[in-house]
Amino acid sequence: MSLPKPLLKKAKVLAAQEDRSLSDLMREALEKRISQSAEYEKAKKRHIKLLERGLDLGSKGELAFSREDLHERG
Repeated sequence: MSLPKPLLKKAKVLAAQEDRSLSDLMREALEKRISQSAEYEKAKKRHIKLLERGLDLGSKGELAFSREDLHERG
């Protein structure tokens, strides 16, 4: 793996400040990123299922008013 020198320097400083190894710091960052990606995919699938199923708004698919009723001026 290669990293730009300025990024590598900053990462080494951060690791030293936290009294950790650079490898440990990178492992943690990768694990966090992978976990976030997996959680995003789970949430996306849940929401797609919800959209496909639809929401029960209590109307049972029937509207009690017409478009004209909504736009009636009086």
